[in-house]
Amino acid sequence: MSAAPIVIPPELLPSDGRFGSGPSKVRTESVRALADVAGTYMGTSHRREGVRSVVARIREGMATLFGLPDGYEVLLGNGGSTAFWDAAAFGLVERQSTHMVIGEFSSKFAAVTRGAPHLDDPIVIETAPGLPPQMAGDAGNDVYAYPQNETSTGISVPLHRPASGNALAVVDATSAAGGIRVDPTAFDVYYFAPQKCFACDAGLWLACCSPAAVERIRRIAASGRWQPPSLDLRIALENSRLDQTYNTPALATLFLLADQVDWIAEHGGLEWAAARSDRSAHIVYEWADAHEYASPFVADPAYRSHVTATIDFDDRIDAQQISAVLRTNGVVDTEPYRKLGRNQLRIALFPAIEPDDVSTLTRAIDYVIERL
Repeated sequence: MSAAPIVIPPELLPSDGRFGSGPSKVRTESVRALADVAGTYMGTSHRREGVRSVVARIREGMATLFGLPDGYEVLLGNGGSTAFWDAAAFGLVERQSTHMVIGEFSSKFAAVTRGAPHLDDPIVIETAPGLPPQMAGDAGNDVYAYPQNETSTGISVPLHRPASGNALAVVDATSAAGGIRVDPTAFDVYYFAPQKCFACDAGLWLACCSPAAVERIRRIAASGRWQPPSLDLRIALENSRLDQTYNTPALATLFLLADQVDWIAEHGGLEWAAARSDRSAHIVYEWADAHEYASPFVADPAYRSHVTATIDFDDRIDAQQISAVLRTNGVVDTEPYRKLGRNQLRIALFPAIEPDDVSTLTRAIDYVIERL
């Protein structure tokens, strides 16, 4: 006879049960705002003012949000960060790149450059998942790539440049941008997708580029290197300056992104958003540190992500069961990154997620553990 399903009391259920690390929770207010303009916005040309004005809001909002210095430009294109890795292999890496690898997504960019027939094999500095990363002291090649936040493991890396060398600092901020503080002078390219801290749908990449990065894009394009037009960063640059993309974008994604950028700006900008994620991180890590059965996967507090928390569980507790029970009660996407293969939960702490909901979630988990 099977056991009765565990029903979590209403007072222990978050007001919103979405804790996925991407796609992330989309604020209901944003969806309503999209519905309000759908009749004149959805299904219109992306090369006309109605959509281009939304792209302009995004580009101007990002420049303000990140405090970009004069000369930095915001580029955007279709396909997400995965597509940007391909574009970077064509349009940013001249000969050879160095990659800090600390998890699944940082390893994927390294694999792209390793497979590119026109590039030398990359230099890879790899650290086991969850451990403090090794940072390059010297990058004698032309690109130094690393993630600000490794989504698969919940480890964060301080923004930095190599101590020597002239490599462009190319930072994967896919799950960090909009939720973690940033010093724009520490990067040349800060690229990300909008389905995490920016609380909208996927299918788009954005890249904040320094003058040095813009010059690199132009130089490679002028060299005659063949690039697929959809991945050509010079074409992306030219179209972005016109507040459009080379090919048709998802209009809903653009609108939801613009709305989220405005929402963050209205509440105090990046400092407000980062402080909100800080509060959620404090809640979940304090709970895990004090727990009999749980502990943060990233042992060193200095490297624990404030936007993606990974929590390990004692072998006496089956984290997969916890996730399954939470899901049947409407609390979804707390499962760990599948390839990491650990007995853990992964909990998004993006700015759109209410810190009070994170607190309620910890109590719901305790309730489930008591009954397993």
